[in-house]
Amino acid sequence: MKLHPLIVAAGLTLAASPVFAFHCPKDMKAIDDALPKAKLTAEQMVEVKKLRADGETAHKAGKHQESVDLLAKAMKIVGI
Repeated sequence: MKLHPLIVAAGLTLAASPVFAFHCPKDMKAIDDALPKAKLTAEQMVEVKKLRADGETAHKAGKHQESVDLLAKAMKIVGI
């Protein structure tokens, strides 16, 4: 029996969502732990804090891919 590619893609997407959900808090903690010792400009600090807050908001709203993307941007600025 062959499965339609859209059914397979939908199944994989649903299976991956919980993985992103558990990844977000770990990334938020990593940012929180790195901020006190990060060498950032005032502008970078504001941007990191905004990205981190927006990532947490997206996580709580169930938008886990958006959360992961926002937190990844913050982590890149912090250097983690």
